[in-house]
Amino acid sequence: MAQLEVFTGPVDAVVLRMRALDADLPERDGVAVFNRVYLAVTEEVARRLGTGHFPDAEAATALDVRFAQRYLAVAEEEHRPACWRPLFQFRRHPGVRRLQFALAGINAHIGHDLAFAVVDTCRGLGCEPADLEDEFERVGDLLVSLEERIREELMPGPDLLQIADPLTHLLGSWSLERARDATWSAARALWALRGLPDLAEEFGRRLDAAVGLTGRMLLTPLPD
Repeated sequence: MAQLEVFTGPVDAVVLRMRALDADLPERDGVAVFNRVYLAVTEEVARRLGTGHFPDAEAATALDVRFAQRYLAVAEEEHRPACWRPLFQFRRHPGVRRLQFALAGINAHIGHDLAFAVVDTCRGLGCEPADLEDEFERVGDLLVSLEERIREELMPGPDLLQIADPLTHLLGSWSLERARDATWSAARALWALRGLPDLAEEFGRRLDAAVGLTGRMLLTPLPD
């Protein structure tokens, strides 16, 4: 068995928790499919933190850890936001393909969790969202590049090149780049509403529901 890479730094704990989940979950389980994708992202962030890739390593670390902790709370606990429920409800459905599981998890985590992670990080560091924009963009660029690799690795076969394939149509309706742009706007709105807790809570609920609806669409069971 290949020796696992050992990271040093605050990202260690979340990497180890994701690895533990990967070891415990069945390979075909939809949550396991997303967990493997996200584990690869987090390991890559950990590697780049030590290379000067991020202009502010402290801020990037804080954002990455808070972001990951939101997913881990969902994966390890029973109470889940609406945006995550479709993935957990359909995680063993035989008509849902692996790429759908991966993108549904990315949709929930980027579309909902990342906005709140930005706010959490700003509160923890005493800064404004604008101060995290470079780190947000660099993490986003990494996710976009990995999404392209994920689509290539998890595409079931060459038939997907056919325009009539239903999965081609389904996945063409969602874009990580658009989701990332919407999340940045949502994070700024949540930050602006921090002094108005009732409005902030309502905004958060509506964001959660909207992202959950997209996730349910991405998990539409398809014929073989």
